[in-house]
Amino acid sequence: MELSKHPLVEKLRSLQFPHTDYVVAGSGPMLAHGLRENVRDLDIVARGVAWNLALKLGDPVAPPSGHGRMILLFEGAIEIFDRWLPGAKDPDELIESAELIEGIPFCPLQDVLEWKIRSDRQKDRVDVKLIKEYLERH
Repeated sequence: MELSKHPLVEKLRSLQFPHTDYVVAGSGPMLAHGLRENVRDLDIVARGVAWNLALKLGDPVAPPSGHGRMILLFEGAIEIFDRWLPGAKDPDELIESAELIEGIPFCPLQDVLEWKIRSDRQKDRVDVKLIKEYLERH
């Protein structure tokens, strides 16, 4: 499926966040690079205008990590965070290091790999293998 036609990407684009104020984290970059055909949701780290727009659409709650605040949109299909996982780069660094794919800022796969290795969840182990293989080929 073409990235821009993916239902989650369409939802994200409908928010009209400025691409300079957010980045897609979590497994979203795997979707962008074709390593996954589907992801359950898109995790967005936002600042400035994007975060303020999100605040107008939902109320912040504590995320599962307990780190920062999260706003759930589209029944949880889009999760917007004011910071990412403990030990990750701060929001400004994440956003500044983003790579644009079809006009959408995504975290580099190397960053995703580091989080997934650190998380060490069963579901992340498959992703770690896929990302390592992809990075070796590219």
